[in-house]
Amino acid sequence: MANLLFSHIALSCADPVRTEQFYSAHFGFRRARVVPLGGDNEIVFLKNDQSVYLELFRADAELPNLPAPAGDGPHYPGVRHLAFQVTDVDAAVLALGDAAEITLGPLDFSDFIPGWKTVWLKDPDGNIVEISQGYTDQDA
Repeated sequence: MANLLFSHIALSCADPVRTEQFYSAHFGFRRARVVPLGGDNEIVFLKNDQSVYLELFRADAELPNLPAPAGDGPHYPGVRHLAFQVTDVDAAVLALGDAAEITLGPLDFSDFIPGWKTVWLKDPDGNIVEISQGYTDQDA
């Protein structure tokens, strides 16, 4: 496909305002667009400085009877986790304060990549978010 660009990840949220506050306060997102759907329902597009977009919808159904995401995310088909790179995982977790509901880690993966360290936590809707430092691509 010519000129293919990644667009966004859409999240269904129990409380879109709370989810927006979480990603704005801790991951540098800001409102890029709001699409009114009638009444008090809307779609909110969030964008960060790297042009990563999150599209927030108000959930209109109950969570299916699946195991709650834990650890590094669900191991059944679907989205396992969202991931962000930082320069210092420990500082990022400290900055998250009470919002950091850690599900796994921090784990040190320096045996694979020197300096690679990762922690996983839940967002307000229970989605798993990975925060990692030191990852680098493999040489070709």
